[in-house]
This record gives sequence, C-alpha cells and structure tokens, in this order.
Amino acid sequence: MTRRPGTRDAGLATRTVRSLGVERAGEMAFSSYEEGLPAEGQFRVDTLYTGLSSGTELSFFKGSNPYLHLAWDEELGVFGPGEPSIRFPVRFIGYMEVGRVAESRTAATEPGEIVAMTYGHKTGHTADARHDFWMPLPPEIEPILGIYVAQMGPICANGLLHAAADLGGPTLGDRAADGGRSDPGDAAFLGDGVRGRQVLVVGGGVVGLLTGLFALHHGAASVALADRTPQRLAAAARLGLIPLDEQAGETWRWCKERWRHGPKDRGADVVFQCRGQAAGLQTALRSLRPQGTVIDMAFYQDGAADVRLGEEFHHNGLTIRCAQIGRVPRGLAHAWDRRRLAAETVALLQARGRLVREHLITDVVPFDKGPQLVADLAARKRHTIQAVFQVGDVDALPPPGSDSG
Repeated sequence: MTRRPGTRDAGLATRTVRSLGVERAGEMAFSSYEEGLPAEGQFRVDTLYTGLSSGTELSFFKGSNPYLHLAWDEELGVFGPGEPSIRFPVRFIGYMEVGRVAESRTAATEPGEIVAMTYGHKTGHTADARHDFWMPLPPEIEPILGIYVAQMGPICANGLLHAAADLGGPTLGDRAADGGRSDPGDAAFLGDGVRGRQVLVVGGGVVGLLTGLFALHHGAASVALADRTPQRLAAAARLGLIPLDEQAGETWRWCKERWRHGPKDRGADVVFQCRGQAAGLQTALRSLRPQGTVIDMAFYQDGAADVRLGEEFHHNGLTIRCAQIGRVPRGLAHAWDRRRLAAETVALLQARGRLVREHLITDVVPFDKGPQLVADLAARKRHTIQAVFQVGDVDALPPPGSDSG
C-alpha cells in the first residue's frame, strides 16, 4: 500500500542534496553534496519533514556537547582527554526525518511509500534497505507525525521499558520468554512499569510530554507533569496529564501530599526525569516514595551540583536508572529492540496522533528558515515545543487514511 504511485527503477540522474549543520559554535550553515544513483538493495528518499531535537542540537550549536571537547572510547565506554571525537563543522545533525520513497532498487519498499528514518536535516537520502533503520508509516497516520517514529518515540518508549524491567527485576525477561503474562508479542508489556501506578514526569519538553502520554496510554493510574512554562503546561493538560506549575508550588510536596500508599510511604511510584538540569533530578528524587525509582532520560551538560545524594536518595533507598535509546534493559534484548520500540510509537500515534499533532508540534517552518529558528531558540527569543522543518512538496500528499497505491 503506497500513498503515491512512482517508478521502481526510474534511472533518475545524480542529484544535489542540501544539509543543515553547524559550521562553528553559534553558526548554523547549509552545505551540499552530490548523490549518485541508488545501487542494488538501496532506495532514494525525498524528505518531507525533519524535526528539531532541541536539547541535542542546541548542544552542538552552543558548543557544549561533550563530543566536541572529549575523546569517546567506544570500547571502554568512557570520555577522556585526547582528540575530540567530533569537530566543527558538523555537517549532519538531527534524527527525526520522514520522507517519500522516490526510487527503489529493492523489493523491501515501493516508490511513493512514506518512511520514517534518522539521517539528519537533509533534503534527501539514499538508504540501504538491509542495513539502515527505516519504517513505513501506515497511511492513516499524518506524515508529519512520522518524525517521531524512528528515534524520538523509541527513546520515550524505552523509558517505559526500563520502568517495567525495574519493577519486574531480572525475572521479567524470563517471564516474557516463557509465555507468561507479559508475552514478548503482547504490546501491553511496555506498560508493566506504569500500569495502575502514580507517575510523575519532570520536564515538559517533547521527551517529557511523549513519555507522559505513553504512560497514560499504557494504563497509569495518573500522570503528573512538572514544568514552569505555561505553553508546556497547557499542552500537558490537553494531552490528559496533570500539569504541575513549578512556579506555583513544590512538586515533591504535591506528590507526597496526594499519593499516599501507607504510613511513611508517600510519593510517586516512578518518576521519569526528562529535563537536562541536575535540579530536575533532585526534584525527581524528592518526589518518590521510599524505594522508588527515577528513570533518568535527561542529557546533563553542566555537572550535578544540585543533586544531594546524601539526602532522600540515601535515606529513602531510591534508585536512579538511566534509559537511553542505545540500550534496552539487560536481559530483554531477546524480546525488544529499536524496531519494536518504533512499532510501539506507531501504535501510540494511531491511537492518539491527533492530540500529538495539535498540542506537541507548535512550529512548522520552511527548511531555509532553519538557521534563524535555531538561533532564536538558543537566544531565548522564541519558544517552541516541537519545531519541524518542512522540506518537500507536501501539498500533493493525500489525506491520512487514503489509499493511492
């Protein structure tokens, strides 16, 4: 099923691909390169939309990303002194792309299909169907929502998976493999860490809002989201989350006063920390019930002076568990991978895509306006929840749900 007819092997000429990257700290710039014809097993994509991941991309724009200053040892998994792993100019950034297959030399995909991928802010891309990550977008999902499928959605889904693994312990994967209640083929498995529980999300950016929506979708008893920005709090409320204005009161106190589990047992069952500031982690720790867990999904760049490990973390026996897209929980790799997390994202968008489109995607700007938008965000002249660069001809796309193949 495709959205628009095309030619499997049209023999299109070499084309020029434009890319938006960072020339040096504080300066975005376009570059270009020539791309030849697809080889056997490859397909060519014309970009429709590419989403801005503000936290990661602004770290390159501001020059604060650790890869720009330190050497990353892939084998040992540590940063250290030496030649920085990344240097300016950074020609390719971004990981939230959706495009239309223009030409295919593989049976895996058809011209006209809409696919979600992660190849950076570019006007097009040639992919190897056997090695690159890509996922077709069902026709009932609006194409712009495809920016979440290949990477951002799986990041948030992986947070829930870590909460499930934390609650179930090392036997959870065995239960799944043995065909227990959480069968590997059962999509509800993702909700094992939040179902029926009181959930707090700290930080109302895209990661926080999507994670909160995932938790609500998978049966959390209630999901509160703490932030100080009115626009984000309004979006949280419209998604069905409980908005907690950090300027109006203390998040931890709200959680402790409303979520009582027993004598001396108050607070959130699980907290998803989605703000790249150490103060957010401290708020998360204070808001937990004893022996609770913080699923940490934040990217810290300024140290952690506000984290007081000798206080609630120590006295309440808490856990901090880092969840990043590069790894699913240990012991669950036999049942879970990035593709399955992407499939969970598709399922969320099929159920709640209208809400995501209306309340998360706040800015859609032409690709050529990208440098100015990033500069405005870095200077705090403009606020967005999700900014998207429109690249291709989207006027010719049929409406979601139509079948043009």
